[in-house]
Amino acid sequence: MFNIAIDGPSASGKSTIAKRLAKELGFTHIDTGAMYRAVGYYCLTNGVDLDDEKECVLAANNIDLNLKTDGSVFVNGEDVSSLIRNDKVSYAASKVSKFAGVRQKLVDMQRKIASKKGYVLDGRDITSVVLPDAEVKVYQTADVSVRAKRRYDEMINSGMKVDFDEIYDDLVERDYRDMNRSESPLIKVDDALEINTTYLEIDDVVNLVKEYIESRGLND
Repeated sequence: MFNIAIDGPSASGKSTIAKRLAKELGFTHIDTGAMYRAVGYYCLTNGVDLDDEKECVLAANNIDLNLKTDGSVFVNGEDVSSLIRNDKVSYAASKVSKFAGVRQKLVDMQRKIASKKGYVLDGRDITSVVLPDAEVKVYQTADVSVRAKRRYDEMINSGMKVDFDEIYDDLVERDYRDMNRSESPLIKVDDALEINTTYLEIDDVVNLVKEYIESRGLND
């Protein structure tokens, strides 16, 4: 068995591809972004100042965070799977993720989970920090306007009332924060397979990764 690590900017399709790969290969998907969203959600609902590093780190260390194999996310026994999928929580996740103490807590959890092999993890520092020894590394990207449209459609289909321009601006801002933060910035590592998903369908991306795995002889 081996691990697959996928990095890339927000709404580049990481989780979608990771879930499909996990299903087709018989692996388990771990949505690391959901973990940061869960901490952000907890901070928002409990009045924690998102600029207060000490309080955010304390929150991350004190909450009971549980990721189920079916993708559901629980915080202190509450199913927050749908509650963490909105722009406010996305913003909060981006804010708390810049703190070293928050990242260390969640990275330790992620490494412990993946130590048994057979996992697909996606996020922004999986290939560079969480699993630098992952056998398969992928960096997904896409044009920001395409990513904004994907996020817009996803939220509209979920019954949310959203504005495309706000989503676009939020993605541009988040890209900048993720790529320029001092703690574990989003980067493409040298040994990662880069896939631009702008003009690709889900099946195309999944097949590219599976072909890459085959070329590495990892399925032998």
